[in-house]
Formats: sequence, structure tokens, C-alpha cells
Amino acid sequence: MSEQTLERTQVVGVPLDDAWRFYADPQNLEAITPPWLRFRIVSAPATLERGSHLRYRLSLFGVPIRWLTVIDRWQPPRTFVDVQLRGPYLLWEHTHRLSIVAGGTEIYDHVRYRVPGGAPVALVVRPLLDAIFDYRAVRTAALLSSTS
Repeated sequence: MSEQTLERTQVVGVPLDDAWRFYADPQNLEAITPPWLRFRIVSAPATLERGSHLRYRLSLFGVPIRWLTVIDRWQPPRTFVDVQLRGPYLLWEHTHRLSIVAGGTEIYDHVRYRVPGGAPVALVVRPLLDAIFDYRAVRTAALLSSTS
């Protein structure tokens, strides 16, 4: 199966440093993940940095999934990259980039991923990822606006 990409951009009405603090707190990942995934952080440091390991568990269609990622790149307050070490994907590399723009901070997500099972699985996974990132955008905006 070939590599797939997902890209998302949103602007939130908060300063760059506020948006960065939000993303540097791993507990916020639970808050921006759809409840239907039953996503839980099993272990994570209090704040992220290069080399941080995060263990999660979630459930998809009733199937439990364990996931381990590492923060591969950490460049405060502009970008970080998390990479799957173990989990449901053959490849998962998620780049988060924050930039100052008129009206606040632009949040850009770029995900490179590859799924097992080829094209039939990819056809199921892509709409799920779209739904997850749609939810993330709405929740991120709501949570950041409530802190400003």
C-alpha cells in the first residue's frame, strides 16, 4: 500500500505561545480526540520534549488498540513531530506546525501514514481520520477560546 497524507490547517484566535502550551500538554490529546474512540493515555510525561514516549489505548469498532509514539522532533514554539513506534499503522508521522498569522495562530497538521491491508483498508481508514481531525479542529478551537 502506498503512503497516504492528510493535511489540515486552522486558525485559532490565541497567541502562538498559548497554542504551543496547549499542544505541549499531552493530557490535551484526550480532550481533542472523539469520545467514540475511547482514547486514553496510558503513560506520558507531564510536558513533551524530544524523545518523549506516549502510550495510548483506544478502541475502534470494539477492537482494542495499543499505540506507542515518540516525539521525534521538538522545536518550541513552532513545530513537533510524533512518530508511531508500535500501533495500528505501518507508518505514522504527524507533523504539527504553529505559525503567527493575522487573527492568532495557524495550526497546520501533516500526517504521513500507511495502513496494513492495502487499498480496501485505506478506503475505510481515510474517512475515520477525516472525522477524527474534524473533531480535533472543533475541540481545539473551543478549548483554546475558553482559555483566552
